[in-house]
Order: sequence, then structure tokens, then C-alpha cells
Amino acid sequence: MNTTSFIQLANATSLPWPEVPVLPVAELVHETALELERGARLCAWLGVPENYGVSLLAGLAFDADNTLAVARSRPFTGGYPSLTMAQPQAHMFEREVWEQHGVTPEGHPWLKPVRRQEKDHPANGKFFEVAGGEIHEVGVGPVHAGVIEPGHFRFQCNGEEVLHLEIALGYQHRGVEEALAGGPHRATLAQMETVAGDTTIGHATAYALTLEALAGTEAPLRAQWLRAIALELERLANHTGDIGALAGDVAFLPTAAACGKIRGDFLNLTALICGNRFGRGLVRPGGCRWDLEPSRAGQLLEKSRGVLADVNQAIDWLWDANSVRSRFETVGAVTSRQAADLGLVGVAARAAGLVRDVRFDHPAGWHRFAQTPVSTWPDGDVFARARVRCLEIQRSGKFLEEQLTQPPEDEFFGQPGTLPGDTLAVALVEGWRGEICHVALTGADGKFRRYKIVDPSFHNWPGLALALRRQAISDFPICNKSFNLSYCGFDL
Repeated sequence: MNTTSFIQLANATSLPWPEVPVLPVAELVHETALELERGARLCAWLGVPENYGVSLLAGLAFDADNTLAVARSRPFTGGYPSLTMAQPQAHMFEREVWEQHGVTPEGHPWLKPVRRQEKDHPANGKFFEVAGGEIHEVGVGPVHAGVIEPGHFRFQCNGEEVLHLEIALGYQHRGVEEALAGGPHRATLAQMETVAGDTTIGHATAYALTLEALAGTEAPLRAQWLRAIALELERLANHTGDIGALAGDVAFLPTAAACGKIRGDFLNLTALICGNRFGRGLVRPGGCRWDLEPSRAGQLLEKSRGVLADVNQAIDWLWDANSVRSRFETVGAVTSRQAADLGLVGVAARAAGLVRDVRFDHPAGWHRFAQTPVSTWPDGDVFARARVRCLEIQRSGKFLEEQLTQPPEDEFFGQPGTLPGDTLAVALVEGWRGEICHVALTGADGKFRRYKIVDPSFHNWPGLALALRRQAISDFPICNKSFNLSYCGFDL
């Protein structure tokens, strides 16, 4: 790490707000661009309202050094030089800050809202258009068949070939971050558990780590152990569901049918811990709400072995089918360079060959003591994303086996502590989709002055758009499912 303009901190730690370095906004953009060029990643880029304008806060991750770094700008109004021109991974962040705070990233190549309507245009403004006599548009959504949330996909095509895909979200106008201001409130924890309903454990754990970092406390080791087990069960359930859905999209019914059932089995294992299949109510700031006594731990271990055997059999069926491989290979490819430029995280990044996993790069909680190997694949296509999921199923299963046979002896709930005033905390968690980032800033009264949530889908939706370039439009369903991104995790 070469930076001198940023201050370093570890994952899930805090520092007083006055200690965060303050730079002129143009210098902050310049220094951030330099660090990103050297290999840092942009975890967060957000506006903080001040008495005289807005400050920009930059949060960077230095994966090779296992450290994070933050810096902020002086309060300003109007505009600032766009970071996106040098670093495409800032693209969505800058659009969001412009939308929320009215400060313009001057020179941004495609400045439009990410969640709000713009004048009379639908969703978030005018769509990009490709000119040409043989070009036609295809619009999909925002209303979709089945139980799925709203999102619009606008394809620019030449025949069957997709030249450009633009994805418009923000139809739900959830207002989660606005509701968090002045908190924690009685409803805050429930809001965290439903940031993305299939990532209850991931976001609840990030929230708990953030509050514990602010208060300068740490959950008991047994609570950290329970959180890690629940997080891997969440990963297993969702990866299994995705493998089944991918099989269904190419009409390979044995794996599709089996994984639909097996996903439910993994959810039932989470329910065995806390009584809820999605893990709601388990993670709390300070620890966990329930323990896992030896008898239920034994049941969990025995049942998990059977479920893992079932899912491995279903996966073997999938890879034994040449018809599946031929539909997955070379489809929807994103190169390693493209993934790095866009700041992709999670499965999408690892399937493009990037070693990028919070459990390995920035371990917090129990993962400091029991790391899981990073699963990667070099090709960046649908096959690679499916393959990485299968590898993670195997390694998460091994993690469960190891942990459930050697539980730590400790309390499962401690005191969350009191939140101090004027303090900044950053927490990263490797959710099943990828990196979850929570940033909290308290005011003088110890209440949330600003709370920022970056779901992995926020990073990865542009990756899906890029994956469709030069693909047949009929490949969209399997490309979309191979990313399986969250609408509600984006529409905050």
C-alpha cells in the first residue's frame, strides 16, 4: 500500500471522524484514481451532507495488504472532476452521489439517475441508442413473469446479436438508507435483514460488525462461530438454487428438479439453528440470539452430510451432460481485465480469475481463525460462474464439517456497547453474491448521521450488461442467471 493521503484501518474497525484525512475534492479524486491504478478497489464512494455543501468519502480496499483506507473531501457544492473517466468502477457510485446530493461529476460519460425518474422519462432517464438502419431495440420488463422484482433491460440488437444492453433499476424506491438516518431505530435490524431477502445473514452480520466496531466491542467467539456457520449455509442454499436454475434454463431437468428440493434442505438446516429458514432473528449486535447446543449441532452435522451428498450428485449429473457444457462454455464471457476495471466482486470476479474474497483478503469474525480457500476459474463465462459456485458448495460443505466437530466454548451473546459520537466504521462481509460493505458515521449524539450499504449487486450489474455484448439475445436468460443479481439489494 503506497498511499499517504488516506488513513488505513482494518476491516470491521472504526476511527474518529476528525482523523479521516481531508483533501480538496479534485485532489481526492486524483489520489483515489492513483490508488485504484495501483491495484486498490473502490468499496464505497458516498456523499456526507455538511453545513456548507457535501463531502465525498472514499473507501478503498487493498486486498494484497489486507487493509482498508478512507479519505474525504472538503465540503463543496456544484461539481467536481469525474473519477469515472479514469476508473470505470466509479461509474455507478458517481451517478448515485449526483442523484442523492446534487453534486455533478463533470465529464461523466453517462450521467443519469440510478433509482429515480428523470422528468418524463421512464425509470431513470433516456436510454443509450445505437444508430443504424438494421438496428432494433428489445425491451424486457420492468414487469416479469413469475415471482420476480421489477427491472428493465433495453437491448440494442443487430438481428439476434446484442450490441448493447442497458439495465434500468430503481423501480421500487425503497428508501432504506434514508430510513436509517438518526438510528439505530427499533426497525433498523429488520430493515437490515431485508436489504436483500436472500442475504439475511450477510447483511445482518455486516450491520452487527459495524455497530460493534463503532462501540469498540467484539462478539463472543461462539457467536462469531455461529454467524460463520449461518453465513456458509446461506451460501450453500443460494448456490444450490442457482445451479438448479441454470440447469433449468438449458432444459436439463434432473439437476434442475433435484437442486430445487436440495435448496430447501439447506434452508431447513438454517431453520434448525434459529427457527427461520432465512436466518432472521439470529444475528444481533453483540452476538447471536440463539445458541447451538451439542444435540442440535450433532443433528445439523448429520443432516448436512446427507444434503451435501445429494447436491454433489446433482452437480455430477450436470457436468456429465455434454449438452449443458456446450450451452455454458464461451457464453457471456467477461475477461479478467474487464472484471477488474468494473470492480466486480464475488462469484462474477472469481469466475474471471480474480482472487477476490473478503473471507481471505479481509477476514473478520470467525473467518480470522478458519479461512476457506478462494475458488476461481479463468474463463469468465457462464460455465466459469457455474463452476465457481460448485467449488464453493464443496468448500463451504467442508467448512461446516470442520466447524461443527470442533465448536468453541464461549458465550453466544455479549453486550453491543454504546455508540460514540463523530465516529466512522467500515465493515466488509463476503455474502454469497460477493462483497457486502456497510459504512456508518455517527453524529455528535451517537446516532447515525450517515449509513451507507453497498450490496454486491451494485458492483456487478454493469458486468451483466458487458457479458451480453456480441451474444445472441437468446443467451440472456442463462447469462442473467449466471450472475443472479439482486434487484432489491440495489433499490435501497
